[in-house]
Amino acid sequence: MAQPGEDTVEDPLAATLASHQIDLSDDIVGQLDRYARSLWSWNEKINLTRHTTYDKFVARDLADSLWMEKFLDAGERVLDVGTGGGVPGVILAIVRPDLKVALCDSVAKKARVVASILEEIQLPIRVHHAAVQDVLKSHRFDTLVARAVAARALAAFGEL
Repeated sequence: MAQPGEDTVEDPLAATLASHQIDLSDDIVGQLDRYARSLWSWNEKINLTRHTTYDKFVARDLADSLWMEKFLDAGERVLDVGTGGGVPGVILAIVRPDLKVALCDSVAKKARVVASILEEIQLPIRVHHAAVQDVLKSHRFDTLVARAVAARALAAFGEL
């Protein structure tokens, strides 16, 4: 499948979405493409994702996020716990602009990088550099989402 930066397909993300029978507006596809490219660019400096092809991005990151979003009500406040490179939070914010998404990562380097990605793609999402239990002491959310977080982060949910 198409690699980032390949010019063999005019719109490789749109082609990959079509091959997975996922139909999204052109605006959303464009924003997702800018996000994926920025994520992959940063991934060369700091390990954020193993999904560095459009096919893996769509089949794993996007498909998982789209599955999740159907359970979220309009206007929900969502916290992505252990966001890493922003999955699923950034994708949810792109495909569901009605959501109030925030990201949380206890690793300072990852929090700074995802904040840089968000600035680059001009997506106004708050990034918390803190442990989830600390964020939840001062902020309220309707839904917490997580993907591939450390066992210690999951243990923190038992403390809440």
